[in-house]
Amino acid sequence: MLLEVIIVTLCAGLAMPLGAIIAHFERFKSKWLKEEVQHSVMAFGGGALLSAVSLVLVPEGIANLSPVFAVICFIAGGLSFMMLDIYLHQKSTPASQLAAMLADFIPESIALGATFLSGSAHAYLLAALIGLQNLPEGYNAFREMAGSSTLRPAKIIQKFFVLAFLGPLTGVAGFIWLSKDPAAISAIMLFASGGILYVIFQDIAPQVKLDKRYGPPMGAILGFVLGMAGYMMSANG
Repeated sequence: MLLEVIIVTLCAGLAMPLGAIIAHFERFKSKWLKEEVQHSVMAFGGGALLSAVSLVLVPEGIANLSPVFAVICFIAGGLSFMMLDIYLHQKSTPASQLAAMLADFIPESIALGATFLSGSAHAYLLAALIGLQNLPEGYNAFREMAGSSTLRPAKIIQKFFVLAFLGPLTGVAGFIWLSKDPAAISAIMLFASGGILYVIFQDIAPQVKLDKRYGPPMGAILGFVLGMAGYMMSANG
């Protein structure tokens, strides 16, 4: 089962460099089409993130915690991401999207590793949703870094491949150390949920809207409905 955790978390992490590769090789002659696709990709990521929070992370998280502690963990996640956002803004770093991507990928991978050993029916669904959100996040992070840093695109993609291995590292840590502590797993899930919700409404949702364009929000619908379908299939299976 340990090998299974390594493979699944690595696949979820590899969605980051895949998103970067797509961003690097995209070619649209039409400016409006390029903008609509980019905004739709962001919306898709937001929908996938929202489905992960509402269908997996929060339901699994509140199962083993008291209401008071659950609320504390959720708010702590939001506040932590807010403080990270403020810090990155003050530093004017060209890697704020990258930091946000890793900030939710790492706790999610820890929870995912522990979830496999706990026997949750939604372990593979969580892995799929992590991959779905990493793809557009990798896409956006690459565009941000390529547009504001001196690194060559190939170098940025190479770094994304290295970062993908944080998934197996943190997933194995969760598998080994947290699998027998369901309360700790739940706390991590709710912490990640609070942070993700902050990212959705602070970074993703405000950038999705395009004047006189109505397609991008459908990306959020598609991202969420994929998570919903996966949830229903895993529950029925």
